[in-house]
Amino acid sequence: MSLRSAPIRRRLEPDARREQILAVAIRHFGEKPYAEVSTTDVARAAGVARGLVNHYFGTKKDLYLEVVRVMLTVPPMAVAGIPGDTPPERADAIVGWFLDVVSRHSTSWLAAITAGGMAGDPDVDQVIEEAVDVAAAAVLRAMGFGEDPGEALRAMARAYVGMCTSMAREWLQRDSLSREQVRALLAATLLTLVETARSGPGGPLS
Repeated sequence: MSLRSAPIRRRLEPDARREQILAVAIRHFGEKPYAEVSTTDVARAAGVARGLVNHYFGTKKDLYLEVVRVMLTVPPMAVAGIPGDTPPERADAIVGWFLDVVSRHSTSWLAAITAGGMAGDPDVDQVIEEAVDVAAAAVLRAMGFGEDPGEALRAMARAYVGMCTSMAREWLQRDSLSREQVRALLAATLLTLVETARSGPGGPLS
C-alpha cells in the first residue's frame, strides 16, 4: 500500500475511535463471511494498529459478536421516538422504522441475521436470541404494554420478531415480496397481536 493510499490516522477520543472501528467491522463482516475477515483487515481500513482493535474488542470473535449485537438490537431511543396516537398509526410507524433500518444496512443486517458462516455457534446464537428478546420487548412497549406483559405475550412478540426477520429477507434477499407488501402484512399482524392481547377476560392470553 502506498503512502498516498494509506488510511489517514486521526486522533480521536476513545469512544469515537471505538465506534469508528466498529463501523469498519460492520462493513467488512457484511461484505465477507466471518472466515475471510481478519482483525488486521479491520485495523488497516480503520487506520489504527491491530492492537487497538484487540484493546477495544478482544478477539476477532468478540468483535464479530459485537457487530451482530449492534446490527440486531433495537436501541431504546428508537422506541421512544415512535410517532402515532392510535394503534394502527403506531403499528405502521414501528414497521416503517424497522424496514428503513434494514434497508439502509441491508448487507450487514442480512449477514448478521444469517450469522455470516457462524450459524450454530453457541455464542452467536445467544447474541441473536438476546437481540430477539430486546426487539420483542421494544415492540410491546411501543404498542403501550407495560414492563411485565406476561410470558404468553412476550412469546407472541418474539414470534412476531421472527416473522419480521423472515419477511424482510423475502424482500431484501429473495425479492419475492415488495416493501409495500411486507409493510402492510407486518402492520396488520402486529395489530392482530395487540387486539388478541387486549381481548379481555377469557381471551386467549388471559
